[in-house]
Amino acid sequence: MVTEDTRGAAPESQPVKSAERTIHILETLAASPTRMSLGELQEACKYPRSSLHALLRTLKDLRWIEADESGSRYGIGTHALLTGTSYLDKDSVVSRAAAVLEALRSEVSHTVHFARRDEESVIYLASRGSKVEVRRMHRVGRKLPCHVTALGQALLAELTTGEVRELLPAKLERFTDNTIVDLDDLVTELGEVRNRGWALEREQGTVGVVCIATVVPYRIPATDALSVSMPAEVASYPGELERIAGVLTRHASAWARELRTEGVR
Repeated sequence: MVTEDTRGAAPESQPVKSAERTIHILETLAASPTRMSLGELQEACKYPRSSLHALLRTLKDLRWIEADESGSRYGIGTHALLTGTSYLDKDSVVSRAAAVLEALRSEVSHTVHFARRDEESVIYLASRGSKVEVRRMHRVGRKLPCHVTALGQALLAELTTGEVRELLPAKLERFTDNTIVDLDDLVTELGEVRNRGWALEREQGTVGVVCIATVVPYRIPATDALSVSMPAEVASYPGELERIAGVLTRHASAWARELRTEGVR
């Protein structure tokens, strides 16, 4: 029955266009390595110039985005940062990650990460850099495709093959010469991950870097994972990968038991 209150109302499942556009703008700016002009944003978002300009003005007034000195190029603002850090502060698992990463790093002496799967990607939520190796480290909040990271492969292995095929395209984005770009090859690799109990990624995302990862199984299927990354030459030392995998899986299992005991789900 159509009443005066419901006449002309959008179905509950239909997204609100202005909200959808606002989020798309923020995500586009966040993903860009540099500030973007109005024209670049219009090309990326495909929105009418007038409505895009109005949304940018509102977001700038509310400090969700910032403009450069010329006022013509836009980037993420301070209020977006405040929202992101609020997520980290209030998540009961992320708040416990620091102690686990410190203990793990002290044993393996390499860079360690904690991440969560977000559909076909992983988001880095905490990291600790190596004390003996100087190299670029993934920042907190960085988002990468699951198929190019050991973290992502460990989490994809928690899904069924059917779920993986539904989630990912048949052809995957290439990052290096070693990247798995064929979905069938990735499915085969995920079978190996399940057999081993941990994922091994050799220079698939970054040349010169090898990563090992395993899930933190306090949820089923697991949503979170820990990883250790190291220079490729270190990974070639006899027995080093197996040593690190043993330490990593021990820490992940112990943390999962602790979380389950405390009722964290």
